[in-house]
Amino acid sequence: MFFDHMNARGLAVAICTVAVGILQVGPAIAGDCTELPGFAILATPSSPSKSAPLRIVVVSETAVDGVLTLRGPDGSVSATAPERRGGPPFFWLAEVAEPTAGAWQATLSLTREQAGCKALTQAITVRTSPAGGPGASAKSVWPIRAAWNRETENLYSAWIEALFDAPLDASPSWKALHEVLRDPKRNLLFNHLGLREDEKGLVIKPDCADLPYFLRAYFSFKMGLPFGYSKCTRGGKGKPPACVSWWNIEKLEPPPEDLAAAKPGSQPTFLDALFGGPQAPDTPKVKAPGPVVSFGQFISETVANTVHSGSGRPPATSDNSDYYSVPLTEAALRPGTVYHDPYGHILVIVRRVPQTAETAGVILAVDGQPDGTVARKRFWRGNFLFAQDAAMGSPGFKRFRPVVKGKGGLRRLTNAEIGKNSDYGDFSLEQSDLGVEAFYDRMDDVMSPQPLDPERAMMEAVTALDEQVRARVTSVENGRQYQVKGGGVVAIPDGPAIFETTGAWEDFATPSRDLRLLIAIDVVGGFPERVARRPERYAMPAGQSAGDVKSALDAKLAAELAGRTFTYMRSDGSEWTLKLADVVQRTKDLEVAYNINDCVEVRWGAAEGSDEAKTCQKRAPDAQRKKMAEVFRAWFSERRRPPRG
Repeated sequence: MFFDHMNARGLAVAICTVAVGILQVGPAIAGDCTELPGFAILATPSSPSKSAPLRIVVVSETAVDGVLTLRGPDGSVSATAPERRGGPPFFWLAEVAEPTAGAWQATLSLTREQAGCKALTQAITVRTSPAGGPGASAKSVWPIRAAWNRETENLYSAWIEALFDAPLDASPSWKALHEVLRDPKRNLLFNHLGLREDEKGLVIKPDCADLPYFLRAYFSFKMGLPFGYSKCTRGGKGKPPACVSWWNIEKLEPPPEDLAAAKPGSQPTFLDALFGGPQAPDTPKVKAPGPVVSFGQFISETVANTVHSGSGRPPATSDNSDYYSVPLTEAALRPGTVYHDPYGHILVIVRRVPQTAETAGVILAVDGQPDGTVARKRFWRGNFLFAQDAAMGSPGFKRFRPVVKGKGGLRRLTNAEIGKNSDYGDFSLEQSDLGVEAFYDRMDDVMSPQPLDPERAMMEAVTALDEQVRARVTSVENGRQYQVKGGGVVAIPDGPAIFETTGAWEDFATPSRDLRLLIAIDVVGGFPERVARRPERYAMPAGQSAGDVKSALDAKLAAELAGRTFTYMRSDGSEWTLKLADVVQRTKDLEVAYNINDCVEVRWGAAEGSDEAKTCQKRAPDAQRKKMAEVFRAWFSERRRPPRG
């Protein structure tokens, strides 16, 4: 299992070497700390100077207690971080806004001695002016200065968690990924290269399939790590997706025909990779020769135009893919792990919240939408769909396959190599052997090892449904704005393409979201029955039968659904408030409520002739409505995605 065997061998403390910006072994000043497993220390920016904030991140695989202290050249304490965050991995963060030039010292003082070690200490030099970044490379989109291993994977997880951090009861959402990356309070690698690279206005707007690749590429770019991506089929005609070729930052995909006239063999320079590509309108562009002119263009065009929802679903036994399947364990389901549902939706884990005496354990993830929106969701059946069908490939939780440097250039580790690798060891086919109910039962056990209070567990499901409905409010409002701005009638795709297409239909219609919402409604409505089916999973009240508990939960659920409300904007701009119970009662109407050409009142299931529907100003063409009712409706009523081809 991933890192479960970490105590089997010692790991040296890792640091970010200031001069060249890579992870190397560093000396432990206090105590014999070279045998502590899974610790990493990162100083950022890679070339600290007094002209930029100094940030120190310490990462640990084990839940040790300690305080991170940052001392300046005069020996005084400039910053402390007593709070341990995350887990696993766990991390501490300390920052000094205006460091003075000279010798600094970062120390993690452990509350309890670990393997003879009481503190991990590392020296850091802050210069008067930045060294100008790690330099350029003529052989790669960006210079490779480090390797994927235990330390860099731990730092990747910590970076992901910090990037999307927010209170548990919040539902954070961003209009684009670049909004998050440009926030120095969130992005631990903000301007890490010392070139103000995150202030150049790059526009980064991934959809759900792009998002994990964009995050992995961005981290790799900043840390000088290898990165690659596959060109895969989407599957169809009874066959699962398959990857047919692999490209990486040293072996660029051949440009399309319209770029064939570019200078032969030209490569982007490192500065081009920083400052070129899609940018904000008010930012001057720097154009370079060659098929790839920038980091922004590399991910937003080269990568985004290649990867898709099928890229993560080749059979789990295949070595020829960008992801590999992991076991359902606490250690494996860490920030950065990617979930691929069988129907094409993709989410990235960003945080784990452990079970307490009062609350169930929670896994939080982010996903991208066709309009570029990135939002955080919680794991539950309504957001994470699971099904087993060989024609759809292998769904489930997966991690990026490590890219390593070999004699012949960059390559990916095979499943067998990952299983034997002491830095990984977490390849598993466990999920391939699970049925639908067994998968969700197993996830319940992983998130909440102890029996749950049945009422509290049901309230978690209601809260998740509430979040899902509110997220749909934003999607439907985006469609209303499209209509307000003069958007014309959008053609409805044929067959299964309604779930997976491009253009305005993908951006503003909601068939995939609505199918997940319908499943979520079923989950919440069936929760009391689930408790009665699996009473051993719950802390059942003393003296009450499973039937008694089910009856009490039914009553509580009805009251909770009636008490939760939300507001959406009608066609004329006026607000209308609905209860969560209204959404549940309108299940049949929501089976045909995804068409962008319909008014928002219809998309929320308003009854024809009702006060709510009086403001409706637009209906989908009759031919589209007939196709939805007679051909497509069965998929929604049966809660299934049709196979491709």
